[in-house]
Amino acid sequence: MKLGLGLYRHMLTDENFQFAQQAGCTAIIAHLANYYEEILPATDGEVNYGKVREKDPIWELEHLIALKEQMAHYGLEFYGIENFSPGDWYDVLLDGPKRAEQMERLKEIIRNVGKAGIKTFGYNFSIAGVWGHSKKPVARGNAISSTFSADELPIDLAIPTGEVWNMTYGDQVTGTPVGKVSAEEIWDRLKRFLEEMLPVAEAAGVTLAAHPDDPPMPVLRQTGRLVYQPDLYQTLIDLVPSQSNMLEYCLGSIQEMSDGDTYDSLEQYASQKKISYVHFRNVKGKVPDYYEVFVDEGDIDMIECMRILKKHDFEGVLIPDHTPQMTCDAPWHAGMAFALGYMRGLMQMLEKNNR
Repeated sequence: MKLGLGLYRHMLTDENFQFAQQAGCTAIIAHLANYYEEILPATDGEVNYGKVREKDPIWELEHLIALKEQMAHYGLEFYGIENFSPGDWYDVLLDGPKRAEQMERLKEIIRNVGKAGIKTFGYNFSIAGVWGHSKKPVARGNAISSTFSADELPIDLAIPTGEVWNMTYGDQVTGTPVGKVSAEEIWDRLKRFLEEMLPVAEAAGVTLAAHPDDPPMPVLRQTGRLVYQPDLYQTLIDLVPSQSNMLEYCLGSIQEMSDGDTYDSLEQYASQKKISYVHFRNVKGKVPDYYEVFVDEGDIDMIECMRILKKHDFEGVLIPDHTPQMTCDAPWHAGMAFALGYMRGLMQMLEKNNR
């Protein structure tokens, strides 16, 4: 298994690549969707992350290769990309009039990813997206971290026309109205997506890695969710069988789910060789109330999780995903350095014990 770091687009810099190298990382999972092009005003108390744009040049082959070469300079493999831009697939999620056009764009992106030699592409097939979290001093030593409390949120708040994944798409707030969308409709849309995309991914040598719902609620903002219990990952895998139909396995999201056992679930999917890469993070609590903590202080036995992955010869990448911020001049870097050091120590311990 490989130690990696996840970086958002604005963080894909020489400085951060050198930081990753110094922390012992050998791989990068990059978020290329530009979530921060234009921050829009809050809507009903919720942040709208920005206005998306279409045909972003970052997805073109020459840009992907340039990024790969920049990472390679620091001994880092460009292992995967996380998330399509909402501007490229909002009507795939909404089953809107531009669906066919946008599917062709997604296929083009996956082909370019394959040509660049990038192994995996993570995605979250969700209309509401990751929503409702807030930052509070809840981790050890009052470190700032993410929390979720359903009782404090307008869970049934409708998604306005022209918005998906908390982002407004296009030049105007127009488009397919969202309204109520059942889980059955979401599963049907996912199946159509996978039936079209997986053959392209197979030909390109790329795996599509599905992220579970976060928060793992059965319904959020009047829209159904896909993987809000661990066993639903199996439903997704079996929906369209393919060597490229894989999982972006988030330990924190699995632990947050109301049912199921984190370790049994990890055994189930690691034994099938269906895990592409892992979000190695820890939490306390479950829906409807939970909060993220340092990797060594939560409800998950992270040593046991690492042992399960080692037992099944997991060859993918583990990244911290996100972590509480530490009180210093570089709170993100310090939090990540702590998590990465802990993870690297566990890896070395397991390697020594295996000799």
